[in-house]
Amino acid sequence: MSWKTAYRSFYYANADEPDDIHLDPATTALLVIDVQNVYLAPKETPEETARWAPFFARMRETVIPNNARLIEECRRRGVEIVYARIACQKPDGRDRSLSQKKPGFNYLLIPKDLEEGQVVPELAPRPEDIVVTKTTDSALTGTNLRLLLRNMDIKDVICTGIFTDQCVSSTVRSLVDESFGVIVVDDCCAAATMELHHRELEIINMIYCHVVQSDELLGFFPAETAAAAE
Repeated sequence: MSWKTAYRSFYYANADEPDDIHLDPATTALLVIDVQNVYLAPKETPEETARWAPFFARMRETVIPNNARLIEECRRRGVEIVYARIACQKPDGRDRSLSQKKPGFNYLLIPKDLEEGQVVPELAPRPEDIVVTKTTDSALTGTNLRLLLRNMDIKDVICTGIFTDQCVSSTVRSLVDESFGVIVVDDCCAAATMELHHRELEIINMIYCHVVQSDELLGFFPAETAAAAE
């Protein structure tokens, strides 16, 4: 199934297929969201570790390798690489948004310099990459990313990372509200379960973004760009 017909919600079940996507590397950014060490750490009990095992497997076997490949392909094409990560500026986390102070899974107290808050080594940023530190779900709301993208004349943002139904979705909605074109790469994202992942992609597809596979995405760049990068 093509990206043009996949992940159709009730609202778009009978809609026409969208137009082809054409990305200009000079005005496109890849935004990798929250792929941090903290989310790959074992859980506190064997039972919780077992419950999260499918997520860990998807991250190690699919999401991290596909992001590594996509980052490299985007670098070769001259696409800006941007990272967003959850961390707080204050050791006690007073600067966090309410969503990160509530008890439960979303409660995160990660001072910005701790190792657990860094991007996983397989996707480590280079010195020339932009890394924004956010204290809320959306990478736009919690940072100056909007200004940075505008300053670089970015028009289209490719989103990957975790969690599909939380920070990825919040960021996507913020980006489109600011009139950026948004693409979400299915096989470069994960939620806690595949059910949550698929459900959220169906919700956001076509109205807030276009959901595609990584192989499809690379075909949106000009052929001469790919050839020149060889």
